[in-house]
Amino acid sequence: MIEIIKIKSNMQYECLNLNQMIQEVISKRGLKTGVCIIYNPHSTAGLFINSYLDPKTLLDIMDTIRSLVPTRIDFHHQFDTPSDAAGHIKSVLVGNSETVLVENGSLCIGGSQGILFAEFDGPREREVWITFLNTEEAR
Repeated sequence: MIEIIKIKSNMQYECLNLNQMIQEVISKRGLKTGVCIIYNPHSTAGLFINSYLDPKTLLDIMDTIRSLVPTRIDFHHQFDTPSDAAGHIKSVLVGNSETVLVENGSLCIGGSQGILFAEFDGPREREVWITFLNTEEAR
């Protein structure tokens, strides 16, 4: 079964920490042990795991991605705006899914790590899809 998390980005470029929302799904489902697969179905956004404690880290990551793929008007895309075209490329570089272990009903990630949704063409309403494999449900 797929669980859907609905999120809204407020800026053109933004990172949103999904840890709490994913943990709420794990708790709601009563999951104890297994694998959590998080998938982003959008072609102008990405998912990654990294430190979120220092907000400047996320700014550095997003600024670097923007400098690697600047918005420009000479993309070959025919039906997209330059921002949308750049977002497609940024999404490919970052990736669109993460797989995380679940143990004792909690995500197995580092203490400073977050599962981060990267918006490259916002603001927009978005979804993130979550499913689980090889789980033991609470009895």
